Amino acid sequence: MKDYYAVLGVEADASDGALKSAYRRRASEFHPDRNPSPDAAQKFRETQEAYDLLSDPAKRHDHDENRRRSLLENPLATAQDIWKTYMNKLVQ
Repeated sequence: MKDYYAVLGVEADASDGALKSAYRRRASEFHPDRNPSPDAAQKFRETQEAYDLLSDPAKRHDHDENRRRSLLENPLATAQDIWKTYMNKLVQ
């Protein structure tokens, strides 16, 4: 699973304005017409994909839930929550 926040270089709690600003900066940096690097086109597409997903509130919510479940965001707290749930079901 891609971490689209990392692709744009922003935190998970970034505002819509911060997302847009980061997208414009990264898109400008990796635009194939401005960057002759062989991997610029791929990074530009990844940047577009990240912004398309994170700028849509429903898709962003789903992405955040997937991040939480896959332990990318706050892995210790998520693991503790999973363990506590498991132990509660085991004891009952």
